[in-house]
Amino acid sequence: MTDPLIRIEGIAKRFPGRGSADTTVFEDLHFSVEAGEFVCLIGHSGCGKTTILNVLAGLEVASEGYVFVGGREVNGPSLDRAVIFQSHALMPWLTVLGNIAFAVKSRWPEWTREKIHAHCQQYIDLVNLTGAEKKRPAELSGGMKQRVGIARALAIQPKTLLMDEPFSALDALTRGVLQEEVLRICAETSQTVFMITHDVDEAILLADKIVLMTNGPRAKIAEIVVNTMPRSRTRHDLHKHPHYYRIRNHLIEFLVDRSRAFGESNASAGYDPRNPPLVRPGLDPTEAIAAELRPGAPTLVAVR
Repeated sequence: MTDPLIRIEGIAKRFPGRGSADTTVFEDLHFSVEAGEFVCLIGHSGCGKTTILNVLAGLEVASEGYVFVGGREVNGPSLDRAVIFQSHALMPWLTVLGNIAFAVKSRWPEWTREKIHAHCQQYIDLVNLTGAEKKRPAELSGGMKQRVGIARALAIQPKTLLMDEPFSALDALTRGVLQEEVLRICAETSQTVFMITHDVDEAILLADKIVLMTNGPRAKIAEIVVNTMPRSRTRHDLHKHPHYYRIRNHLIEFLVDRSRAFGESNASAGYDPRNPPLVRPGLDPTEAIAAELRPGAPTLVAVR
């Protein structure tokens, strides 16, 4: 069995407080992301979601614990980890092609101008921006700017793509279109993605697994939800699948009630932060039993 691409071992983040007491945002987090997997992280504001992503990106340092990507400990930014933020973060004086080429040149400084442009064009085409190569950010819509950000991140061919609520500032129609574009691109490229979102339906549409965080301070991973819906899902038929409402209701119930209760009780009895519960709320009891009996199946199949 191969090691996961991303491995987080016991990380915590603390900030100095007034007097002698520090503020612990989260602590003792353990989880992993397999190569080619799409993982979403959900939790209320204040539980440290963006901080976790920044630690993964090498932009912040954890107070405790370790982060490994591709078997190497993260100790700073790397072109193997591309980040897409809430804002597009494009350079306004460069064209679409120029913004992407800037990143590509950083990755492969020995490439010729012609090779760089040909490589950039592949990713411009991939995000359906063909014809907009010479436009500057001021000439683009919000959705088009985010497409440029996605193309720029993918063009450096990172091992993992880190996304911090990349669609939250967009209108519903544009957000839906980009969600499906990301699904298509990930299917074509087998890209590994770790994404923060507040949108339950977005997580169900995109993710293979959904990591649920308790409320901060001292936030923890309460459980990891396995998305049992087929990967070929689309926005238009998502709600028709029998697993959809089971998963959605489970996530909503966690955010409304259990995220707070879990934190207040300092974790439920038998909770082991080194092995957060892996749950499959999409399965009914009969399916869960069958899954447990399947050869090679995980030992824990929880249905709530």
